[in-house]
Amino acid sequence: MMDLQAIRSDFPILADPEYIYFDNAATSQRPRQVLEAVEQFYKTTNANPLRGLYEWSIGATEAYENAREKVAAFIGAKGPTEIVFTRNATESINLVAYSWGLANVQEGDEIVVSVMEHHSNILPWQMVCKKTGAKLIFLECDKFGKIPEQEYTDKIGPKTKLVAITMVSNVFGIQNPIADIAKLAHANGALLMVDGAQAAPHTKVDVKALGADFFAFSGHKMLAPFGIGGLYAREELLDKMPPFLTGGEMIEYVTRQDATYAELPHKFEAGTVNAAGAVGLAAAIDYLNEIGFDFIEEQEKKITRILYEGMKDQKYITLFGSENPDEHSGIVTFNIEGCHPHDVSSVLDSEKVCVRAGHHCAQPLLQHLGVNATARASVYFYNTEQEAERFLESLSHVRSWLGYAD
Repeated sequence: MMDLQAIRSDFPILADPEYIYFDNAATSQRPRQVLEAVEQFYKTTNANPLRGLYEWSIGATEAYENAREKVAAFIGAKGPTEIVFTRNATESINLVAYSWGLANVQEGDEIVVSVMEHHSNILPWQMVCKKTGAKLIFLECDKFGKIPEQEYTDKIGPKTKLVAITMVSNVFGIQNPIADIAKLAHANGALLMVDGAQAAPHTKVDVKALGADFFAFSGHKMLAPFGIGGLYAREELLDKMPPFLTGGEMIEYVTRQDATYAELPHKFEAGTVNAAGAVGLAAAIDYLNEIGFDFIEEQEKKITRILYEGMKDQKYITLFGSENPDEHSGIVTFNIEGCHPHDVSSVLDSEKVCVRAGHHCAQPLLQHLGVNATARASVYFYNTEQEAERFLESLSHVRSWLGYAD
């Protein structure tokens, strides 16, 4: 049995009990094990990886490549050659769009996305369609955040070149039927791009079992530093894809007129790499593995149930997504009648409660729902029942703080 207070003691920023951090879908907090791993790298092994033949550089290279191996094992890749380090999921998706998309998508092809995508999994495909003459097709969801089976069976077909879809919605928290969609895409000769930014921190991922051809994630949502993320892609796809960026380190040999690219995955990692970030990501993976996803999912469901049921019982609150709190992946999105979500967030901030407000980089989804903005509380495994209860108490006073006489 995991000791929640012992876990919380690993997070320096959580030492102040006045603050409640419920914006974990945007970024997670970092345990001291991650902070210390990054600090130790800079103190003892700070050198440019992959280039020097002296001890520090060799050590930095080993640390960087060991992190790649941990990522591969963490998400079930065949091996480290299928893992490209990027800054975040956004860069990972753009890499696929520019490198694979522009080289393979043609006029008359279709790219299928869902209406619940983060802008990072819409804009790159808008770009590909505009440049190639392909058509962007949207899968619609119902009011509970689920995509009806008929939506994808009707819209994924012989013209489909790629399906790009989030594994977990950052607004609903709903987990999409990725394996089913993958089978349908592959049966029609299409590939599957999975945005795993909201999935990798919260549930065990196996890219092969999912049937993902590409899988993107961000380290900062799963305890790692900012500026480190990753792209999984099947090796045979990466092998045929041209580099996304060019410059130092991604080459084998350069002449005045031509160049030979480095082997996988280094041909996609131009310039000096974020070795310290990769070390922090490896430490975050070690920490998550030690905690275990059974505990992570159980704790998140427990807190989410308290939030959802407590909000459901309050007047004037509209909840978005599934009526089953266990399907929310730690995310509860809501509005309060008569109160702009930005005002809700500001009032809660005065109580030292941190939530997100706005369109959550998912404007097509909010337009589909008929709202301009929402508030969002999102939890992680280090959040407590006491925090949830205090949040609900603060929430119950928002309308009166904004001048409503209830």
